[in-house]
Amino acid sequence: MPDSHDFSGVPRPAAAGVARSGVGGSAQGGAETSQPAVEFRDIDIAYGKFVAVRDFSLSIRKGSFVTLLGPSGCGKTTILRSIAGLVDISGGQIMIDGQRVDDVPIYRRNIGLVFQSYALFPHKNVFDNVAFGLKYRNVPKPEIARKVAQALEMVRLPGSEKKLPSQLSGGQQQRIALARAIVFEPQVLLLDEPLSALDANMREEMRVEIKKIQKQTGITAIFVTHDQEEALSMSDRIVVMNAGAVEQIGTPQEVYEAPATAFVADFLGKANMLAGTVRRSGQGTAVLLATGQTINVASPKPLADGCKVTVVVRPQKLSVGAAASANRLPGRVVSASYLGGSAIYEIDIGGKASIRANAPISGRLLREGEAIDLGFDAEGCVLLDEDGQRIS
Repeated sequence: MPDSHDFSGVPRPAAAGVARSGVGGSAQGGAETSQPAVEFRDIDIAYGKFVAVRDFSLSIRKGSFVTLLGPSGCGKTTILRSIAGLVDISGGQIMIDGQRVDDVPIYRRNIGLVFQSYALFPHKNVFDNVAFGLKYRNVPKPEIARKVAQALEMVRLPGSEKKLPSQLSGGQQQRIALARAIVFEPQVLLLDEPLSALDANMREEMRVEIKKIQKQTGITAIFVTHDQEEALSMSDRIVVMNAGAVEQIGTPQEVYEAPATAFVADFLGKANMLAGTVRRSGQGTAVLLATGQTINVASPKPLADGCKVTVVVRPQKLSVGAAASANRLPGRVVSASYLGGSAIYEIDIGGKASIRANAPISGRLLREGEAIDLGFDAEGCVLLDEDGQRIS
């Protein structure tokens, strides 16, 4: 029986099969001829009467970096653990390179897994930690030495073979965990919030390193996080999850600039959500806000006069004190948070409503209580209907 920290398996099967649409980047050979690296087909996962994941379907192209993003308890880690074989599915199928694996034992799945807690063997040195999966596969010793050296070079820790995990920093331990996960060339690399135990500077450095190594190796990676910045900066595609189901799938720019639901708009970037009523539609759409002001927005289709909508405006889309904008809202500064080259302002616009604006600092930081105008363009908004769905 393999050690509990090893979730690897047999040599990878040859890729074959018909093309399917996926959420990753372009696959080698072109998306038209390559089958998905990973497919989740109508997955349900339940614990007794509690349904943790329901009707989850996802197709991931080879060589792509896909992030499952969402709040705690949304099911993202459960999905990740299901492909590793650590969680049994209640219904559906999980496919890797066209072969079903949800009924395959853990130790026969060719999966690399990086944990939040590193999960290194404390009594083994770096060489033995990295080499563990290779030894389990009965790889010849000279080949093990070559592959371990290559993996350590890739994570920028050459010459550390004899050190124990206790002699390494947190960032170095995470690099060793990454080397162990990729050394046997797994079909899929799973990363379960691997950066959350690191400090801010190390997290930023490791984001760059993980993405660089993923691109260099061409491995298909599935990353789990609740950190929006990690998801936006690292991913080819983001799968936003809520309450065990998918809210939206798209590129980082798509999910940020065009949120499909109120949940995505609020969770990803904390957008301003302004409730209002359509006053005219056609060539231009005017919305009477609950605060009493009227603004102009760009609607993708004509809307009925009087229908309820929510106007979504990202903090970065707002200009503070700018006159040349389609919309201007007078307000008063409630708070100002200095971020270096920019500031986050909370601005009272009346009617017990406030807006967050992320604006560059030109000259000075605005003071609490100061009167200010907010400006934004009609095209900088997204419209949601009464049910919180994007109007498209």
